[in-house]
This record gives sequence, C-alpha cells and structure tokens, in this order.
Amino acid sequence: MTTKYNNVYIEDTYTICGNYENDGPLSKYFDKKYEKDLYFNEKSWEKAEAHLLKETNKNILNKNKLKDSDIDLLISGDLQNQIAASDYMARDFDIPFIGVFEACSTIGEGLIIGSTFVESKIAKKVIVSTSSHNMVAEKQFRNPTEYGTPKPKTSTFTATGAVSILLTNKKTKIKIESSTVGKVKDFGITDANHMGAVMAPAAGDVIYNHLKETKRNLDYYDLILTGDLGIYGKNILKDYMMTSYNIELKDNYNDCGTMLYDLDNQPVLAGGSGPVCSALVIFGYIYKEMLKGKLKKILIVPTGAIFSPTFTFQKESIPSIANAISLEVVE
Repeated sequence: MTTKYNNVYIEDTYTICGNYENDGPLSKYFDKKYEKDLYFNEKSWEKAEAHLLKETNKNILNKNKLKDSDIDLLISGDLQNQIAASDYMARDFDIPFIGVFEACSTIGEGLIIGSTFVESKIAKKVIVSTSSHNMVAEKQFRNPTEYGTPKPKTSTFTATGAVSILLTNKKTKIKIESSTVGKVKDFGITDANHMGAVMAPAAGDVIYNHLKETKRNLDYYDLILTGDLGIYGKNILKDYMMTSYNIELKDNYNDCGTMLYDLDNQPVLAGGSGPVCSALVIFGYIYKEMLKGKLKKILIVPTGAIFSPTFTFQKESIPSIANAISLEVVE
C-alpha cells in the first residue's frame, strides 16, 4: 500500500551515538557522541537507553526553541520489552504519545504514522524517535554478555544511540514524498544469528511494490538504503531481487548496517543492527548530505526481524517486516 504526501516535511533531526558508533566512519555527522560509559550515568543499561531517548527528544525541542505544548504528537519505539525505554521517556513529556514496535524497522513505522497525521491535518508538528542499546539487546534477546558466547560471522552488532525527527506541515528543504507499507514475510529461517537473511525478503518485497505502485524504476532514486541487513543480508537481497523480480540493485543501493561502522577494523561482525542503526545513518549522515544538495531523492527501507526468543525456543521461524519511505529535496 503506497501513499503520496503533499504536505509533510522534515523540520529538523537530532542524533546521539555511543562509543562504537563514535569510532565509526560517520561520527562527524552525529549531533552528540558518548565516547566511553554505556551506562550514561544511570544504574542499568535499560535506564541508560531511556536516558538517551529522553535526551534526544529534549535536545530537538531546545534546538528549535519549542515547548511540549508546541508538539501535537510524540511517536517512539525501541527493542525493550513493552517498548519500555520509550514509555519511560514519554512520562517526562506532556505530549500525546503513541508507542510503536517493528523491531529494527521501528523508525519506518513511526515515520509513516507521523506523516499520516500531518498529511491529514490532524497534527502540525510530530516528533518521531527511536533508540537501541547494544547491552540491552544482547541481554534481552540472546545471552547475557558476561556469558561470553562466541558469535558466528553472520551476526550483527546492535547499535547504541537515539534519534529524533521533527515532522511539520510547513515547507522545509526536505519532504517525505511517499511511503509504502510492507508485508510480514517469513522464509522459514530459524537462525537468530543470521538476521540479514531473515529480513532480506521483506526488504525485497516492499522495494518491488513501491516501484510498481509509483511506476518508478531504480534510477529515479539517487540512493536506495535498506536498514540493517549487514554484509550477508545485503548480498542475499541483491540475489533475491534478481531471481524474484528481475531487478538488479546497482551502485545506487547500499545498506545502513554496512555503513555505520568500519567493518574491517571494528569488531561488529556482519555490520550494524538495531532500530537506531538505520536512523543514525539516514538522519545523521544522509539527511545532512541532502541539505547540502549532494543527494536529492532517497528511498529508505528500514528492516526488522520480528524475533521472539520464546517462539524460537518453540521451533518457530522468524518473520520479518520492512517499509519504504521516499525522501526528496524540495526544489
């Protein structure tokens, strides 16, 4: 399902990263960087993530000289059980709140919902935010880090950070042009350490449907960015697009999971993951390149593996989801 927007713009973004992300190639594009302590002066990793999310939302308000009362809606999601980081963040703001969850594709879902509210004129200003924390994700979804479990090379590394995007109905330099809501796809993969393979079919399906429903081809976009497939998932997607749709992904395609870190020199295995992975790359690096006029039309495809350890222990496979959002520079 593809929706075109006529009146949705990005007013500003704010990005915060952790120490591994600060050591990566895109560090200079992030607004605030934490270089050492992953606790961020909190007593637990879970509270640390909520702290990051609260900080990025406060900073985007302060940066634009806005108060809580100026924002019609706050949308946020994360990987914690019951999106706890977002819920605990939202209690410190006097703003109507919608919590969302689509695993690592959460930012895409939030943007589509926020854009719909703005386009329909129900809201004038909406904040969409997301976060993830490496230690929280490892503790919740795999094994406690103290256990020291070795990982296969197909594993990805959950990014630490938080991102906020301020949507508005007033014309700015970058608009959200359209979106395509994806479908849940499941190719029977049960390996929780190969999320790139899990998510590639959902990414391929939504890219194909977006191009079909908008009557566009790949060359329409300066860049097509998937969320966090990593090295192996990126190559699987290329093969899948060719064999399933006869579409060849070329030089204008990349994956955020392969861009956030220095894959040759940082211990991140197949690349980055987590809701904030694609959000940092897109709304830190890509957004600022668009403001400079270096990129004009971008299709972002945040990807998510709907991974439940409980279902996996019950021998279930892992479903996936992806959404596509078109960003364009306003001429």
